[in-house]
Amino acid sequence: MKRYLLLLPLLGFAAAAGAQTPGSGGPTPGTPAADPTAVPLDGGASLLLAGGAAYALSGLRKRR
Repeated sequence: MKRYLLLLPLLGFAAAAGAQTPGSGGPTPGTPAADPTAVPLDGGASLLLAGGAAYALSGLRKRR
C-alpha cells in the first residue's frame, strides 16, 4: 500500500512536467532553428565520464 502512495504523487509530478507549447516561450512553428546540429555538451558530460571512470576503477580495485 505504501508503494502505491509513493507512486501516486510521482505520477502527478510527471504529468505536470509537460513539454513547452509554442505560446509558453518555445519556438513557434515555421521559424527556422538557429543551428539544428547544436547540442549543449558542457561540463556535465565530462563530469559524468569522470564519475563513470571512478566507479569502474573502484570496481576493479574491489576485485583484487
